[in-house]
Amino acid sequence: MKNLIRACLVSALVFGGATAMAEEKAPPAKKPAPAKKVALVDINSATQKQLEAIPGIGKEHCHHIMMGRPYETTEELVTREILPKETYEKVKNRLVAKVEKPKAEK
Repeated sequence: MKNLIRACLVSALVFGGATAMAEEKAPPAKKPAPAKKVALVDINSATQKQLEAIPGIGKEHCHHIMMGRPYETTEELVTREILPKETYEKVKNRLVAKVEKPKAEK
């Protein structure tokens, strides 16, 4: 009977220890890298270089964007046929249309 108890204790120590070791060796789960913030480009004031830096906006699209200024919203790039809808969908999260409001006279 004592041998049976010893065997049970040894088994518990061996398997319990192996489990504990396996848990200790497991690397911690990595957190996903935070999404990089992309600087927004104002289509009403951006330079040619800034516009061309956006993937999908080449020299021709850049020229049309600059010639069509000012814009109330970025969606006007599609409604005014400056950019194809497919291109706009790819770049819309990088664009903003800031509108300068006239200063009130005092």
